[in-house]
Amino acid sequence: MKLGATGLESDVWITADHIPVLDHDGVVKRSIGRNRAIRELTRSALPSHIPSLAELIERCGTDYHLSLDLKDAVSGQRVIDVVTEAAPEMVERVWLCASQWEALLPLRGQGVKLVESTRLAKLKEGPERRAATLRERGIDAINFHHSDWNGGMVALFHRFDRATFGWDMQEPHILQAGFRMGLDGVYSDWVDRMIDVYHAEIGWPKEKS
Repeated sequence: MKLGATGLESDVWITADHIPVLDHDGVVKRSIGRNRAIRELTRSALPSHIPSLAELIERCGTDYHLSLDLKDAVSGQRVIDVVTEAAPEMVERVWLCASQWEALLPLRGQGVKLVESTRLAKLKEGPERRAATLRERGIDAINFHHSDWNGGMVALFHRFDRATFGWDMQEPHILQAGFRMGLDGVYSDWVDRMIDVYHAEIGWPKEKS
């Protein structure tokens, strides 16, 4: 965020005592004994480097977009509950992602944004029909790997008023192409590269009001 990112991204898992925590693999690795899945452990049993969602909000505030990949069937509602309690003003900037849009349907109408994260090859009915379905079912955005996007594909989803995100956008030329084709959001591990390309292609973001 200090480098200029306007959003954060993580995977979210639910502990055995129903606490949403942020971790990539969902597994606590042990030097002795077997590795344990986060869902098998209570919050107090997790190592300190794994933050809870509430701790992230406490540490980083609320003035950013938060994209979370839902890794448990119940994680979406728990995220909404925690954010609503800790920072209700942030709810509208929370983007909940799932690999199948159907899993997001129970979360509609609660203020958060809903995102299908998939690959173009998995859209058996084709992108135009999928864009129409997402609009009809109240799913706000689609997230493809950067290699699935081109300008025409972005324009298609925009025609159905769906936001477009691209992930795994690590290299400057990939980021440049994404900004030029009009993606609404990009996911990158290299924040400095991302911001440099953003400034070169779009300019400096407007001052926050």
